[in-house]
Amino acid sequence: MSKKRSRKPKALDQVRTVIGVAWYRKEQWDRLLEISSDRDNLDDTYEEWKANAEASLPMLTQEGYVPRKIDVDVEELLRWCNSQKLPVDGDSRSRFTWEKLHEEVKTNSGMKTR
Repeated sequence: MSKKRSRKPKALDQVRTVIGVAWYRKEQWDRLLEISSDRDNLDDTYEEWKANAEASLPMLTQEGYVPRKIDVDVEELLRWCNSQKLPVDGDSRSRFTWEKLHEEVKTNSGMKTR
């Protein structure tokens, strides 16, 4: 009789980190520029931003991440920043995106929240 080799399930060999990528709406781009304290760090046009964002997706994948586009409503972002007493800047936009991703994962996994 031959011995079976102990092996991890294939899925565990391929565990990768999901990373949220803020995905803005064209019709809200000017509003995002208007409310952002770091406006100089943002692309001037939605088209520039989208081209850069699209180009980042394959790079993130090559680095071992699973990028997931997270729809960001700019007015929701502003309300969230105000409720947290945070400026609308890169750090806050990233944190907001992370929280939206976290909510999405919990919802899709069927986890109960308290």
